[in-house]
Amino acid sequence: MQKEKRKQSKDEENDSSSRKRRKADLTSMTEPESSRSRPEGAYDVFLSFRGEDTRKTFTDHLHTALVQAGIHTFRDDDELPRGEEISHHLLRAIRESKISIVVFSNGYASSRWCLNELVEILKCKRKKTGQIVLPIFYDIDPSDVRKQTGSFAEAFDKHEERFEEKLVKEWRKALEDAGNLSGRSLNDMANGHEAKFIKEIIKDVLNNLDPKYLFVPELLVGMDRLAHNISYFLSTATDDVRIVGIHGMPGIGKTTIAKVVFNQLCYRFEGSCFLSNINETSKQFNGLALLQKQLLHGILKQDVANINCVDRGKVLIKERLCRKRVLVVADDVARQDQLNALMGERSWFGPGSRVIITTRDSSILLKADQTYQIEELKPYESLQLFRWHALRDTKPPEDYIELSKDAVDYCGGIPLALEVMGACLSGKNRDGWKSVIDKWRRIPNRDIQGKLSISFDALDGEELQNAFLDIACFFIDRKKEYVAKVLGARCGYNPEVDLETLRERSLIKVNAFGKITMHDLLRDMGREIVRESSPKEPGKRTRIWNQEDAWNVLEQQKGTEVVEGLKLDVRASEAKSLSTRSFAEMKCLNLLQINGVHLTGSFKLLSKELMWICWHECPLKYFPSDFTLDNLVVLDMQHSNLKELWNGKKGFVCSRRIGSRWKPIL
Repeated sequence: MQKEKRKQSKDEENDSSSRKRRKADLTSMTEPESSRSRPEGAYDVFLSFRGEDTRKTFTDHLHTALVQAGIHTFRDDDELPRGEEISHHLLRAIRESKISIVVFSNGYASSRWCLNELVEILKCKRKKTGQIVLPIFYDIDPSDVRKQTGSFAEAFDKHEERFEEKLVKEWRKALEDAGNLSGRSLNDMANGHEAKFIKEIIKDVLNNLDPKYLFVPELLVGMDRLAHNISYFLSTATDDVRIVGIHGMPGIGKTTIAKVVFNQLCYRFEGSCFLSNINETSKQFNGLALLQKQLLHGILKQDVANINCVDRGKVLIKERLCRKRVLVVADDVARQDQLNALMGERSWFGPGSRVIITTRDSSILLKADQTYQIEELKPYESLQLFRWHALRDTKPPEDYIELSKDAVDYCGGIPLALEVMGACLSGKNRDGWKSVIDKWRRIPNRDIQGKLSISFDALDGEELQNAFLDIACFFIDRKKEYVAKVLGARCGYNPEVDLETLRERSLIKVNAFGKITMHDLLRDMGREIVRESSPKEPGKRTRIWNQEDAWNVLEQQKGTEVVEGLKLDVRASEAKSLSTRSFAEMKCLNLLQINGVHLTGSFKLLSKELMWICWHECPLKYFPSDFTLDNLVVLDMQHSNLKELWNGKKGFVCSRRIGSRWKPIL
């Protein structure tokens, strides 16, 4: 017995000559779980093999073929840094590899080092990274591995004499599990021809290495904490299908966050798919069916028969994916039918699956287990991102600091705007910076405008779009109830649903004081839509909000019946007097703000369609008898001299007609 033990000890000593620096079993080593993405420098393939059996023959040929195919491969201690414990680096190499190739040979089970490697490899497959394990049965029957018969039985007879029962059971279980995995056998698949066999293995590896990672910008500012929170929620080991939603205004970084989380998690699942630009793709002919096909192909890695109708696609998704643990990202979902076509029910995906939805419309996320709204970057974060794109992260020269702050202030914490602005200013001198920033303040950048206007174009119906434009031009920082009263008169129904829709789609917010707010870039986008309808003639636009435009239109009497709303505030100006004739052609005028204006002339020239009048510091003590307010809803006359509406009995009938529909604010 002692002789046999000495012989086995010698065999193991020979087998572990390249591993002599190991001082602890792999089974005793642990490392904290992490949700980070695969680190730079990690391996595509980890090779596990019995050196004495195949190091200079089959494994050497396989390693050469893998390297020639451009596959970053870890083999034994060839790539271990000198002077450090091998066990730590070997463990890390296993955990950070996408694929482990285990070459089972006659003597594999006689090496406890190989068995410990196998245990760790299977732990990674089950618990952590979803690592792919590819067993190679070299000159041995898979059943010998699975059942520990033949040479494996002999090896375990000796192990049971030398090692604890618990450890031996762990090794047996690992071999049984590995033997049940789909792999390749030299005798069965290539009739003993090693060269052909290795080519097939390379093909398998390349198929499994189909890149899953998505490109994300080199510098990610203000996203780490949110990405960590989402990853943590999705990483919790549960068998339920979890859905998270990410929402926010256009250009805020929803897709980027989703990509970061996808990169961190994708290799932990049997299949993963990132469906980009769902809203745009769905507009194509048979677009939803194309997305269904993309989902199936992305996860199954197989060609999918043409899907001619969405209902057939739903059945295929449910049938093919209901037993698979998958990670799916549905990016830029705009309508419920888009989501229903791809993931109508949680049961369509296997236990433990995870779904991430990005959208501008939070109402899409009613079935999500957790939702995350992305907010604007903080000023210091904005400056950091801007500097990266404009100056490649160098500190701006002294005379550029104020201009940098101006640029960041204009962008308002929106990553897309900061990136575009930075790129436009990169390489320009100080005068160039000032020119670009001034231009953007007058006319919004087309790239940003195009991105933001997608949300406006997606609004259902003219009434909803008009409500957005009215707010953008006239009602920012007004109380929600105040705005609702005016918009209700304009559209003819309760506007609460419209206001909630605008809020859900991240186009407006309602702050803690009950006031409606809007991001400056969204405001500018709405106003630019109005301006583009008549770029050179403000009097032919539906809304006039710019002070200079409004004054010129009124002073020069260039208003037309197209104008529905006008905003002017001359309280800080010397020129205050205007004639009512300036309004004569604005017969469809509903919304009027003329703070501080002194009107002269006949008031019957003003539109009879007025629903909102905001006339702070009105100099009149009462309205002239020819001023008709039949459609008025809100009369906002704060800080005015107005004592009564009309002098005498003129307004009696009119007031009864207005009744409770109008709201005086005196």
